[in-house]
Amino acid sequence: MKATTLRRILNAWPPFLFAGIRVVRFDDYRHARVKLKLAWYNRNYVRTQFGGNLFSMTDPFWMIMVLKSLGNDYIVWDQAGEIRFVAPGREDVYAEFHVEDTMLDEIRAECADGQKHLRWFETDIRTAGGELIATVRKQLYVRKKKPKG
Repeated sequence: MKATTLRRILNAWPPFLFAGIRVVRFDDYRHARVKLKLAWYNRNYVRTQFGGNLFSMTDPFWMIMVLKSLGNDYIVWDQAGEIRFVAPGREDVYAEFHVEDTMLDEIRAECADGQKHLRWFETDIRTAGGELIATVRKQLYVRKKKPKG
């Protein structure tokens, strides 16, 4: 599936659609930009970005992007996640994801012997003006598939 097709599917996916989350850009599984709109239906008690939505806007991207970039010879799963809130989100916020060749080469090298590799990925959530709102960390489990036969 093309990344642009997956972008359309994610934008229609109810957990994103009804939370105000929109995938603005998804380029060949190497770059993504996601927006979380602040609206009456997704604010928390003190009228700022709901923390669950801040985490949700980042949830699937590292796993999908690394899996697609490594190819079918690898197993990739989310292992752990955490969020650190820095400032209240009082406006729309954005998250950017970039998968670099050096990152993929490191993962391939770590998995070459067939062992699992756990790697942390970090994503900042910022306003359009660049103010840091939260930092999300996701840990991926990656392992090379065992040969069939």
